[in-house]
Amino acid sequence: MKTAENPVVYGIEDILTSLCNSVTRVLNKATQSEIHYSGMVQRITRTCLKPDIGCFVLFDGGFSGLVIINFSAQAAMELYSKYMLHMGMAREDLAGSFTADEVGNVMGELMNQVLGDFTSKVHRELQTHITQSQPKMMALNKQVLLSVDANLDQPEARRVTFYTASNHLFYLEMAIDRTEFIKLYDFAPQEAPDPDALIAQAHELGAQAAPAAPAAPSDTDDLLRSLGM
Repeated sequence: MKTAENPVVYGIEDILTSLCNSVTRVLNKATQSEIHYSGMVQRITRTCLKPDIGCFVLFDGGFSGLVIINFSAQAAMELYSKYMLHMGMAREDLAGSFTADEVGNVMGELMNQVLGDFTSKVHRELQTHITQSQPKMMALNKQVLLSVDANLDQPEARRVTFYTASNHLFYLEMAIDRTEFIKLYDFAPQEAPDPDALIAQAHELGAQAAPAAPAAPSDTDDLLRSLGM
């Protein structure tokens, strides 16, 4: 156990690792494929939206920051196709280009799930709270760099390379204020809720609350009714 002279410190790289794990956890489950990220992280001076398709999310609260994810066209189409096929859509009904609105909507929803998973972990593990903006995917079919101003006082920016199952690339960029979380006392982080268990519990409670079906009338009931009782 760490002492007061040598406390447990949770820094920027730890926050970044937690975010990267949320990306792989959500996308692995959604696409039923293996997504992984590089063991090396780049220290960068600014974050930018780049071709082919990407989104940005601002978060605020316990700490402030900006997350940008830039997908290559191949990576976006791979993730979109695998997700929709896993959801039961026929292959012939899939969009044919990363510029289609449907692809942007699906990828935006996946990124919303990623950030939701991340903010939930921040609440459980760091015992603080952050809120996020709604991610919006933008298809950029030209070499245009868009800088997003997150109004950070002392920004620290990082970039991590991700690989899809077919080895297509996409990049996560994060910029947050210089921050450290120092553990004051030992505590057990809350366990992550199991979505399947919550759904099963809701169904069970709904079944218990449902009114019981009326019993079929018996011969005795018919006799009492005929006697006016």
